[in-house]
Amino acid sequence: MLKIKNLFITSLFLLPQLFFAQFTDVINSNRPGETMSAYAVGKSIIQGEIGVYGIKEKHDLLDYDASGFGTDLTIRYGAFMEKLEFVLDLQYQMENFDTPYTSYKKNNFRQTVLGAKYLIYDPFKNYEKTANIYSYKANHSFNWHQLIPAVSLFAGANFVGADNPYSFSPESSISPKVILITQNLFGGGKWVFVTNFIADYITTDYPSYGYVLTLTHGFNDKWSGFIENQGYKSDFYSDAIVRGGAAYLLNSNMQIDASISTNFKNTPSVLYGGVGFSWRYDGWYKEKQEMTFKKDRKSKNKDAEENIDYQEKERKRKAKYE
Repeated sequence: MLKIKNLFITSLFLLPQLFFAQFTDVINSNRPGETMSAYAVGKSIIQGEIGVYGIKEKHDLLDYDASGFGTDLTIRYGAFMEKLEFVLDLQYQMENFDTPYTSYKKNNFRQTVLGAKYLIYDPFKNYEKTANIYSYKANHSFNWHQLIPAVSLFAGANFVGADNPYSFSPESSISPKVILITQNLFGGGKWVFVTNFIADYITTDYPSYGYVLTLTHGFNDKWSGFIENQGYKSDFYSDAIVRGGAAYLLNSNMQIDASISTNFKNTPSVLYGGVGFSWRYDGWYKEKQEMTFKKDRKSKNKDAEENIDYQEKERKRKAKYE
């Protein structure tokens, strides 16, 4: 189970920082929901999001039961500009299948994706809501600007090895994956609504199309919760999943989370439960910020020195002795 989103979560509480830069004072993790947030982690920020989960399936038509567990790892890195983020997404799963006649195992990488996400539009860039000192109603009425979403695009590739039991084909392949991402902030950033519209395995014989809708709420500076609906459809398999969970902020750079997922059919019925951990390293970012601050301060001091009237200083010095 991959992510919460979208500032998903944990950074919900300081989301106003995102209006002018991607970097936030607290970690911006995609866990534990499945949506990808519109905003990047920030230039020169590296972030890891890892989780483990258990899975149980039962297929009434094919008459099998399956149980197992898996792990997922997402590595995010902001480079070149604040709006750009590179993403490596891995998921490995192991399952045991039992039927009335036999038992067998299945294990391999269920997902290996490498790509990049770019923020196309940020509704809060260069936007500032001004207070109306003459109207209480105007200051507390619904802010219609919240309905304008941030928009991002993710483009990447699926890497599938030969004889992968989770693949539609026994052959190895590389195929495109594209995600259109939107994100809205409501209630001063305490509510976040994220949508992902996904086209996966596009050039294969079994392309998959889907969506994920995630609503997240920040209860306080430490806790946040989310609910999520995910749907996907292909000629090979289709399903609709509901998911819920919570995240807890350990400190500005670390978060833990837990979630549970299920569907509403029996071909098969599925139940997932997982926990995860997110961590980021922002040392390079802070070093660059400090260097920029020192450079600007040095430049201002130099300009101030150049504006000193030394003739006036000399006249004042001589006046003391005349």
